[in-house]
Amino acid sequence: MIEFLTTLNWAAVVQIVIIDLLLGGDNAVVIALACRNLPDNQRLRGVIWGTVGAIVLRVVLISFAVLLLDIPFLKLAGGLLLLWIGAKLIAPAEEGHDGIQGADRLWAAVRTIIVADAVMSIDNVIAIAGAAERADPQHRLALVIFGLVVSIPVIVWGSTLVLKLLDRLPVIVILGAALLGWIGGGLIIGDPALDRWPQLDAPALVHGASIAGALLVVAIGLWWKRRRAAKAH
Repeated sequence: MIEFLTTLNWAAVVQIVIIDLLLGGDNAVVIALACRNLPDNQRLRGVIWGTVGAIVLRVVLISFAVLLLDIPFLKLAGGLLLLWIGAKLIAPAEEGHDGIQGADRLWAAVRTIIVADAVMSIDNVIAIAGAAERADPQHRLALVIFGLVVSIPVIVWGSTLVLKLLDRLPVIVILGAALLGWIGGGLIIGDPALDRWPQLDAPALVHGASIAGALLVVAIGLWWKRRRAAKAH
């Protein structure tokens, strides 16, 4: 255990926790809505089992995503998708949770939580897989599990505080979006399809692609946000 912690890529852990906090803010809302019709003595069990099921499913999805990123052009596609996700984070669309139905039976509520989390977590899965991609291949799955275990309790019990913090300090959202752009740029430049051009593997170009991705996401996101604000008026 001590050896695992000392060899862990802590930068990747921090990235995973930040990504999960930024992109997983709706999880607590989904859990609350799914469990709202349960008897009082079953609500805590609904929250716990729903969260456990969602974590297990997400680990499985991320494990597949990490493996699939070794296929040519998938890193490129994932990187472009992360750029879009980051821009959307700055200028979010109006979204509701009207489709989340409250269940009056424990396992029906648990099923609702797991299914809704899987549907809503596609962006989260891709982003975390991208963050884990640069870690030691032998530690990637353990890294993902560790990052999720650290961040899930904060999401479930501290999401309200996090959301208030994001409302008061919008710059945190911009920095988080830039992080997604950084990871996305790194994924694009690291796609196996580009191996035929070894000069692209130069550290300066890799860092340059990450910086370019971060700047591009922030620029597009702010432009998108201003455009939506103008349309609203």
